[in-house]
Amino acid sequence: MDSLEIKEINEKIKQESAFVDLLSLEMNKVIIGQKYMIERLLIALLGNGHILLEGVPGLAKTLAINTLSKAISGKFSRIQFTPDLLPSDVIGTTVYNMPKNEFSIKKGPIFGNFILADEINRAPAKVQSALLEAMQERQVTIGDETFAMDEPFLVLATQNPVEQEGTYPLPEAQVDRFMLKTVIDYPKQEDERIIMRNSLTDSHQAVNAVVSLEEIMNARSVIKTVYMDEKIENYILDIIFATRYPERFGLDHLSALISFGSSPRGSINLATAAKVYAFIKRRGYVVPEDVRAVCHDVLRHRIGITYEAEAEDVSSEDIINQILNKVEVP
Repeated sequence: MDSLEIKEINEKIKQESAFVDLLSLEMNKVIIGQKYMIERLLIALLGNGHILLEGVPGLAKTLAINTLSKAISGKFSRIQFTPDLLPSDVIGTTVYNMPKNEFSIKKGPIFGNFILADEINRAPAKVQSALLEAMQERQVTIGDETFAMDEPFLVLATQNPVEQEGTYPLPEAQVDRFMLKTVIDYPKQEDERIIMRNSLTDSHQAVNAVVSLEEIMNARSVIKTVYMDEKIENYILDIIFATRYPERFGLDHLSALISFGSSPRGSINLATAAKVYAFIKRRGYVVPEDVRAVCHDVLRHRIGITYEAEAEDVSSEDIINQILNKVEVP
């Protein structure tokens, strides 16, 4: 692709991505200081993926996706996952109608644009798998009927890292279906001061619908045209292969710390997330910094660590940092 074509793509992206700033401003009316979380939500939404948020209670995880759905005029559903939840409570079931002497379908809360699966690790495996099937297949079967999910369809699952009692940790194969796993930290002191004042004076601003669902769907198509050079593709593949065969990249000491590396979903999602990140930054081409910016969120749940790594207090984050420092940047 020549420089003239890239310039044309760049101009188009600048025009098409104008709504991102508008959407961020609208969300910032309610969500104070969690810029990183908002940006990751947008990456998942525009990249046609799902996001797993991990953080202690009270960090506005629920509020963030509710605000996003209001700003995009989408349908929001919240499912509180509990140990006694059944798959039918999520996807729906068939109900017998006595006067008509027939069965009818009652759809569950999964049918919406923005689905908040609150504390997903509190529900048993059969409920988790019902949700994850809808995420992957984009369809749900109730009785003998199959229903396609609404578009856009974004699942935001949260899990609380503090309590482990009475929880059912997500298996690695199921966690892999999330495009991003984002770890949320406490707000800065100044941001928390504003949060505290707003709460005490009840001065929260109303969120208006500033973007349509059609604009989101259109943006997804435009993002596919963002230019990614072959050197960037090779850079992404080098990072992914370094998680599987670290010894090939001079990282022999990591072989004993990694139990399994990233799946091919990792390379697909890393490339997609890098394109979306470039789009959010109003650019029509991907640079290595885009890949590095999203790398931790895409890979932290895709690298298995051994008991040896746990004993040495080495996390998947540390492994990603070492890989990024070693793999040659184009």
